[in-house]
Amino acid sequence: MTILVAQPEFVALPENRKNIEEETNELVLDGGFVLPKTAADDVFLALEINSFGKSFRDYNAESERQKSVEEFYRLQHINQSYDFVKRMRENYGKLDKVKMSIWECCELLNEVVDESDPDLDEPQIQHLLQSAEAIRKDYPDEDWLHLTALIHDLGKVLLLPSFGELPQWAVVGDTFPLGCAFDKANVHHKYFKDNPDFNNPDYNTKNGIYPEGCGLDNVMISWGHDDYMYLVAKENGSTLPSAGLFIIRYHSFYPLHKEGAYTHLMNEEDRENLKWLHIFNKYDLYSKSKVLIDVEKVKPYYISLTEKVSAFLASFGHVILYILVFVLPKLYNFFQYFPAKLRW
Repeated sequence: MTILVAQPEFVALPENRKNIEEETNELVLDGGFVLPKTAADDVFLALEINSFGKSFRDYNAESERQKSVEEFYRLQHINQSYDFVKRMRENYGKLDKVKMSIWECCELLNEVVDESDPDLDEPQIQHLLQSAEAIRKDYPDEDWLHLTALIHDLGKVLLLPSFGELPQWAVVGDTFPLGCAFDKANVHHKYFKDNPDFNNPDYNTKNGIYPEGCGLDNVMISWGHDDYMYLVAKENGSTLPSAGLFIIRYHSFYPLHKEGAYTHLMNEEDRENLKWLHIFNKYDLYSKSKVLIDVEKVKPYYISLTEKVSAFLASFGHVILYILVFVLPKLYNFFQYFPAKLRW
């Protein structure tokens, strides 16, 4: 069952963006968001530099971390081929690794640092909570969006031994379509020349194997934590709205939502969901900070999002469960976005 969410309203990005920033002291973010540089304490403030003192997503700044990030993308662009992604989806789509709750998975990310990220080198659970808490401030009534922020990177458990200990290039970094030409909007595009798909005549045209407007659901996207978490959510019967699933699967698809590439493959539902992804991206990117979230302080709220149905059903028994599931499915969806234990 699909839950519909109200679509956000957007302010068009003005041509004289720079002048507006200088004259009004407002920060105009990618996607047309205008955010005051001085705001009340209960409003999320977008940072202008990352935790290393550089601009966000600056892949050209000279530093040791930038060198390792570039090497990461060299390996990713060489190895992420159409056949490789097909094998990964078939293997991990079985969801036969483990059964655990969402919060148990969050705690596993204490062991994970994303080597492709030029903006942060903290354990990934901090990034999840920084994003979710920033969204919670500005969108207090959109609990599905808080939960989406909390879980969007959980697929990074693929780096751990119990999930196959995949190399970083097969888990993190920007994502991109396979089966069509590699757009130059992809960061470090030059390394695609050594990808086995680069000279494949079936794959090296703009549309490749896809009809224009086919919809992103029908496009093979490079394998990583995004696609894995999307499979986990979908196959476990998540009732997150389609915008939430879209955010999970495409939040690393920067060539699309930042650079505007590959839009010819989108359908109308993709375009509607992209509006929410643009909102989410502000918090995903600009909330990264060395100021850490108190995990124990916020833990009860996020556990309540993932498990809030349990106490309710325990009180009223199987009759209420039957009514909620079969008689009032929309009400059931309101109470539960995921089962207590998921297959991973």
